[in-house]
Amino acid sequence: MRLIRRFTELTGAQRHAYFAALGGWTLDAFDFFIFIVALHAIGADFHASLTAVSFGITLTLAMRPVGALLFGVLAEKYGRRPILIANVLSYALIELASAFAPNLTVLLVLRAAFGLAMGGEWGVGAALAFETLPAEGRGFFSGLLQEGYVLGFLLAALVSRLFFATVGWRGLFVIGALPALLVLYIRHGVAESPAWLEGRHRRRASLRELMRIVAAHAPALLYMIGLMALFNAFSHGSQDLYKPFLLQRYGLGGARADDVLMLMNVGALLGGILFGALSERIGRRKAIACAALLALPAIPLWAYAPTVPLVALGAFLMQFMVQGAWGIVPAHLNELSPPGVRAVLPAFAYQFGNFAMALLAPLQSSIARHGHDLGTVLAWTIGIVAVALSAVTLLGREAKSRAFTGAIEER
Repeated sequence: MRLIRRFTELTGAQRHAYFAALGGWTLDAFDFFIFIVALHAIGADFHASLTAVSFGITLTLAMRPVGALLFGVLAEKYGRRPILIANVLSYALIELASAFAPNLTVLLVLRAAFGLAMGGEWGVGAALAFETLPAEGRGFFSGLLQEGYVLGFLLAALVSRLFFATVGWRGLFVIGALPALLVLYIRHGVAESPAWLEGRHRRRASLRELMRIVAAHAPALLYMIGLMALFNAFSHGSQDLYKPFLLQRYGLGGARADDVLMLMNVGALLGGILFGALSERIGRRKAIACAALLALPAIPLWAYAPTVPLVALGAFLMQFMVQGAWGIVPAHLNELSPPGVRAVLPAFAYQFGNFAMALLAPLQSSIARHGHDLGTVLAWTIGIVAVALSAVTLLGREAKSRAFTGAIEER
């Protein structure tokens, strides 16, 4: 009832802006995770190792900060709504092109291009949503918005479960082009950010002015980049190779492995909403640190469980905590950012953090290939990252419920 009341209290414009951001991020993540769930099949088709194919993850993550900067600057200049439309069309069309890649090299190039488009969506969508929503309840809406990433993973696992046997990995990429239909909703149902419109009436920022504002807030940007590097290690280090881990350790078929992925993403969705709402009470930093540290007791079940039901429970609990921490990120980063660069600074920090951890999946796979158990590699990754993430988060400042304006700061 409380969740329903949160939405009924919004105006029509606020609901449409929020669902556009949530839909864009969900379908963006869906297209990203189609590649993840198809890693083994792609490797078999192109006669390539898991390490070679997983380099596609590295290329996607490496290009995301470039996309964040490119689409973020355009969104500051031309508005959130038209750039969000261009962004969604970009990643949907690249996903379709991936279905027709003749070899692994071409596919990897397309995954790099996809990273460019993926990098732009989060910042533009989050700016549109949080500049339109009221400050009250921002933690709850942040938790649900960030879990669009989880919904995308869940949707990719479900589509793989239902259609992979029939259409193969190329067919999954064709299905991944369907997000282009979201453009119709954004075009006809979503209004521009009122904060951006307010700032536009004062003056339109040039690229040089935007870069000057970013440079003036370099310490905040560097802190956010470090924070997001740890966040991305937390999520990608626990997710990207988990299906191969299930296939190798437990001998599961692809369909049963997808069942575990769907269950763990249900846990992730619930964790994001719960900790996002909790951050309204105890603050963003304490809620993030709490979720990160609670991931530690889940590691034995998640990486070493003796049976499939127990490892499924471990996966549920792990992602409940991982995405519980992540659910606070959209609100926390936007609150830490100054006006005038809210479509650039959070997104660039987020995606540069991705870039910093771009080699994590191939590195984990390579270590496992050289005589180390993949489960142990995953366990050590999450153990170290969870402790570091909680410490770095608590060293930062709290800006919960900060008021947003659209004005470019005067210097």
